[in-house]
Amino acid sequence: MRITNSMITRNTKSNINSNKLLVDKYNTQMTTQKKISKASENPVIAIRSLRLSTTMSHINQYVDNNIPDASAWMDVTETALTNMISLLRDIRTQCVNGSTDAKNADDRKIILDNLKSLAEQVYTEGNADYAGKSVFTGYRTSSTLTFEEDEVDTTYRIKQEFNFDDLEEKRYYTGDVIVPEALTNTVTECTTTISENSYERIRFAYNGDTELNNLSYTIGGVTTDLVTTDDAGNVTTAANVSFYETEAEWEAQKQAAGLEGKVVGDDEVVYIKETGELIFGKEIANTISDGRASISAEYTKKGFDEGELKPEYYYDCVDITDDDPTKHVEYTKENQDINYTIANNTSITINTQASDVFDSDIKRDVDELINVVQKAIDTNDKVTKLESMMKEAQYQDEDSQAMLQTYLDAAKKEADFADDNLQKTYEQYITRFDGYLESVNIANTNVGSMKNRLTMTQTRVENQQTTIEELKSQNEDRDISDIIIDYYASYNAYQSSLTAAGKLGERTLLDYI
Repeated sequence: MRITNSMITRNTKSNINSNKLLVDKYNTQMTTQKKISKASENPVIAIRSLRLSTTMSHINQYVDNNIPDASAWMDVTETALTNMISLLRDIRTQCVNGSTDAKNADDRKIILDNLKSLAEQVYTEGNADYAGKSVFTGYRTSSTLTFEEDEVDTTYRIKQEFNFDDLEEKRYYTGDVIVPEALTNTVTECTTTISENSYERIRFAYNGDTELNNLSYTIGGVTTDLVTTDDAGNVTTAANVSFYETEAEWEAQKQAAGLEGKVVGDDEVVYIKETGELIFGKEIANTISDGRASISAEYTKKGFDEGELKPEYYYDCVDITDDDPTKHVEYTKENQDINYTIANNTSITINTQASDVFDSDIKRDVDELINVVQKAIDTNDKVTKLESMMKEAQYQDEDSQAMLQTYLDAAKKEADFADDNLQKTYEQYITRFDGYLESVNIANTNVGSMKNRLTMTQTRVENQQTTIEELKSQNEDRDISDIIIDYYASYNAYQSSLTAAGKLGERTLLDYI
């Protein structure tokens, strides 16, 4: 085959260009220390690099964002639960202190002051937040667990479900000894009739301005309606159900009917609007207990105090504050787990829901305990005052002494009832707060378990991150020393090709003619 000069020239140019491309390639590698600068150079390396980069992006998201966020959220939750445990223990301690020994007036006042202070903090921890997000309110992270201020006009229609075992004993007292400032022939305001009655009751989550809309109990699939409200708002009440605004009205109306005061017929149900209590007579209470009944109640609550729980986190309810029915907001109680993906195909629930920790009965129990302690203090103060009056010189005559003695006997009876009720309430609430503590401890343990799981996952993902980084480096990077060797080899080849090309021009066919 004949080789012409033009062929040699073309081949020379091609060889020079090939060597030049290699020099450029290794020069780029020396600068970037990467095997390729574009996918066409090596599609296998490029595809693998894309896959590894995608995996690394996901891992970095887990390590840099998801896991730290989940950890911080659970740290906030754990701190709040720890504080709640401490608070409940303090309240329980007050109950233990009150139940162990006979307390004097100063002891009772100390316990009362401590309880009032603790009552203000009961649900404070429920408003704990992480980065502006409430940690106990499920999906509604922008809303607090409690009302942040008094809301006089806010109105909810709330539905609560109870079981037969929610019935609890409550003692009610008729009569109130009023100590006169001075004895006169016209003093008649001091009653000397003091009595105690004990009934089974169910207490709603809220008291104050409440209206009972519907009440029924179900035994063996058969439902008995006690109170119903139709669509027009008309309330129908069974013959054995009575409504009273306050306990004082209940007492007054019963006494006006010739009864001793706060009494409930065996088959009667009494609803006290102010306290949010359903009080059952013995027969109907036994029917509910023996039949293992479920109880359904729906009531309207208007006005909420600062620090009270918002109903939507605990019950099926409707915010009916607005007069326009189209603007009513309906809430359904449901699990609202917030899940974080912390690794490939691995997610954990980071939130604890308020209803699992902050029992709606806690604040009502504390308030009721405060009232019982206050009642014991007040009744014993009456005894002290009457005993002091009996020692005054102006009341040493026989008639005054007899009248004061009558008042004193009634006051002592009232104080004995109050002290006995206080003692029983202390003992009852020790058990109750043990139950609240158990719930919070379980929730705190669950958070600790999730944190341990998160820590183990974090270690695994960080190790995976290191492994992927190594694989990615092996796939994409070149050692600088290898690049330098290849560069100089290609550079020398390029220089040699230039030298060879220069030699071609020195002699031609004409030199031999």
